[in-house]
This record gives sequence, C-alpha cells and structure tokens, in this order.
Amino acid sequence: MDYESRFAAAVAEVRSEGRYRVFADLERIAGAYPRARLHRGDGSVSDVVVWCSNDYLGMGQNQEVSRTFCEAARRMGVGAGGTRNIAGTSYLHRELEGELADLHGKEAALVFTSGYVSNSASIATLAKLLPGCVVLSDQMNHASMIEGVRYSGAQRRIFRHNDLAHLEELLAAAGDAPKLIVFESVYSMDGDIAPIGAICDLAERYGALTYLDEVHAVGLYGERGGGISQRDGVAHRVDVIEGTLAKAFGLMGGYVSASRTLIDALRCNAPGFIFTTSLPPALLAGALASVRHVRASNDLRIRHQQRAARLKSLLADAGLPVLETPTHIVPVMVGDAARAKELTDILLHEHGIYVQPINYPTVPKGTERLRLTPSPLHDDDIMRELVSALSEVWRRLELPLAA
Repeated sequence: MDYESRFAAAVAEVRSEGRYRVFADLERIAGAYPRARLHRGDGSVSDVVVWCSNDYLGMGQNQEVSRTFCEAARRMGVGAGGTRNIAGTSYLHRELEGELADLHGKEAALVFTSGYVSNSASIATLAKLLPGCVVLSDQMNHASMIEGVRYSGAQRRIFRHNDLAHLEELLAAAGDAPKLIVFESVYSMDGDIAPIGAICDLAERYGALTYLDEVHAVGLYGERGGGISQRDGVAHRVDVIEGTLAKAFGLMGGYVSASRTLIDALRCNAPGFIFTTSLPPALLAGALASVRHVRASNDLRIRHQQRAARLKSLLADAGLPVLETPTHIVPVMVGDAARAKELTDILLHEHGIYVQPINYPTVPKGTERLRLTPSPLHDDDIMRELVSALSEVWRRLELPLAA
C-alpha cells in the first residue's frame, strides 16, 4: 500500500470541500487583549483584533493570575514531574479541587489535563463501572462526550436535541438497566440551553444518573460562576458537573465535580487520569487564582453579557444573519465552507480581524458560520470596526443577508 498517497488523498478531500485550515501564527500581547500580532510567512508582522478566542473574560491576561502563575513557576519549577499517582500531585491540586467542588456545591472534584480528557475519561469510566449501563446522549453533544460514550462500550441511545419526550421514551425503553444521561448546558455552536431541571425530573423518575457539561457556561453564569445549573438553582440535582479551566478561567485543564464516592471511583479507574502527566504547579496556581477572582466578580459576568448583547444588536442592525441566541454565543451564518474561508481570509489580510470559520465536522454541512466571542474587553469602537468590515466583505462576496 502507498501510505503517503492515502494521507495526501485525505488532505485533498478536505481542501476540495474548502475546509483546509492554515494556522495563523499569533503573538498575543499581555495586557492588550483582544489585540495581537500576526506573524506572516514572509517575516512581516501586523496587528490584528482577535474575535474567536474562548478566553471569554480575558482572564488569560489578568495581571493577578499572571503574577500568581509566574511566582509558582519560580518557586516550584515548570514541570509536574509525572502522573498524579507517581510524582505529579501538588498541594495545589487539593486546593484547586476543593475550590471547584465548592463552586458547584459538590463534595469533591477531580482535575484532568483538559476538558476533552475529563469528558472522554469520565463518561467512559462511569459507564464501564455500571454493568449493562445504557448511556443516553444528546444529539448535539461535543466530540469529547461522544468519544467517551463510544469508548465505554455501553449501549448508547441518542436523543433528539433537547427533546424531552424522546428522552423519556428512551429512558422507559431501557427498563431497569443502569442509565446515564449526558448533555451540555450551553451548546457552543447554536448557543441554546438545555432544560436541565426537566432532564433531572426525568432522571429521578427513571432512576438515571445525570452528567452535565458546563464548559461554555462555567464562570459566566450563576451568582458565583457555577454555570447555568447554578443560575437555574438545579446544580444540587445534577450528579456530575464537568467544566473547564481553559475558557472563562483563561488557562488550561478540565475537571469533574460530584459526590466524594463517585470522584474517588474515577480517580481509581479512569485511564485518562491515571496514565498521563498532571498539570504543572504554575498552571494549578494560576487556575486557582482565576477561579477565585471570577467567583467574586459578578460585575465581570454582567459586563460580558452586555457586550454580547451589544454585538448581536450591531450585527442585526447591519442586516447580517446573526443567529439569535439566549447566551453569549454569537454565530453569524454563512452556509458554505469555501465562502466562509474566503470571508475570513479577507477579514484577516485586509482588515486585521482574526476570526476562524466553523465548518464540518464541528457543525453540519450547509450550516458553516463565524462564531464571534465578545469579551468584556471588546469595546464599542472595536465592535463597530468589525461590523463595518464584515458588512463590506459580505456584500463584496454577495453572501445572503438576513431575511
């Protein structure tokens, strides 16, 4: 077999569909977010404004977090030294996990190296620990959750997105088998919200565990930043709440929070936790400082929501096809992968605006879009520049405007 030709064909297929990505080499500027520098292949450098970062609150630029991060690196070094079970556990793990458990009103928490790993490892392990388990997964769940369900080897049932009647039908059909419902609070591409309380009602009625992914909500919703479940007063009814340290908290890592017994079972059995090097002390210290800061900063959450609402209003007033959402997610619908790539290339190279197109497999073909992520640091002037440039390029490419 000609292996190289197989690999080349796989890349060619992506190129033919307009989905091939060329990475933008950015140099982020501490203290100047959302501005950055773009390093081009010819050696030149230009200024850009970043519109697609998941650092929702700009905490990756927070001076207190940066200072804490650097001090920890100077005191304890930059490496973890190994897995948590061998040489990589720090006292900071205990402090951070305690903070995260308290954030969600749970007995315990467990930190993983990423949100992807925390989902895939936790879901797979939970289902394996329950012989005969049936996993009921929302149709729009993230790839990390889908991988966890598949890796578990458990029976899986996919329920239509946020469809309570379909979920109940599948729960009833599962009978007396152990059942695990996995779903998200905020779905990051369409920006809609799961009916968490109603799903908990069904779980209680049919004897199922609930696993809620709050990665696009933790830090951003709820009085203390515990997510949509905290905002809606139902966090105590959810068995497992999963979150990330890489979005609203601005660093890296993932975690799950639950009962002490459940967390201990994951700690003892999840390969994605046991067999990987842990996060280094500096990351843990920075994350701890960020979580504490965000928990106490409700004004920051309010400002974030105001900025998202302002951008949606400006886009709608310009006649651009912004998808109305009840959250901070701001999707602008394009509907074609090649045109979306062309659009973002022009924005970057002619207007100094950096935003990546969202294409298949992240979203279904025909629903390609831009996903804009305004932060509290995106002011009105930056927003007006974006909308002006976007409107000009949209018309130049003769893309469809809002109905």
